[in-house]
Amino acid sequence: MLKTPPVSATKNLIILHLTVFIWGFTGILGELISINAVQMVWYRVGIASITLFLYFSLTKTSLLISKKQFLQFFFTGSIVALHWILFFHAIKVSTVSVTLVCLSSFTLFTAVLEPLIKRVKMEPGDIVVGLIIIAGIYLIFKFETSYTSGIIFGLSAALASSLFSIINSTLVQKTDAAIIGFYEILGAFFWISLYRFFDHSLQTEQFNLSAHDWIYLFILGTICTALAYVAGVSVMRVLSAFRVALITNLEPVYGIILAFIFFGNKETMTTGFYFGAALILGSVFGYPIYKKRKNRA
Repeated sequence: MLKTPPVSATKNLIILHLTVFIWGFTGILGELISINAVQMVWYRVGIASITLFLYFSLTKTSLLISKKQFLQFFFTGSIVALHWILFFHAIKVSTVSVTLVCLSSFTLFTAVLEPLIKRVKMEPGDIVVGLIIIAGIYLIFKFETSYTSGIIFGLSAALASSLFSIINSTLVQKTDAAIIGFYEILGAFFWISLYRFFDHSLQTEQFNLSAHDWIYLFILGTICTALAYVAGVSVMRVLSAFRVALITNLEPVYGIILAFIFFGNKETMTTGFYFGAALILGSVFGYPIYKKRKNRA
């Protein structure tokens, strides 16, 4: 019989699942908001930065960090920005469902990159689980061939997400997750602003969005970014980056269900797509059982 996990681990798992559900909803907002991906992420991180700053001001939380920490967080913010831009652009050129499933490759990227970055031994079981997930993605790609661009951008978003998640799993051991989240999101805002300055879109920004866009962007910036991002980073104090990666694979499941509710037949896919998604879901739930049995052995 499997032992009950520690309370701290259970609590963090619940927080992570709720966070991933919110991330799944982000895809819905990405489809609903009418502006392009770069502009959308710029507003998103701008609103999130202000939200977090107000929170720290009200709670009188110190934002003092060392120069080294500031540079680490600020430059990691560039990877965060890249991930979100690739993610939303993938939605714009394909569908919410296709983009979210592509993020499942996050697991394989993490299984390979985490041991390399942290210089630890790569476990064969982790690779096997990652390959099963890739097999599921392959089935989806095979039956959904009309979304090649979305698939490429979705996979690129997964790679960027894996990279900054591994970095954060190390950073969070020494600094409060909320502080990390604030400076990374602020960094993301800076790097996107710099990009928009050089492509001259920032100079012509008129802020004349529709009421619906402003409402969706507010939800995206506050609940789906400021709150969810900090929660997602904080659980890494207890959970490994790879376990976080596996649970994050539920994002496509939550997102696909929400997309079908919001957009109906537009998000209906082939049987092969859903079979591939089932492979991914089976891997997500099977991995913790494998880990417990391995550790017990």
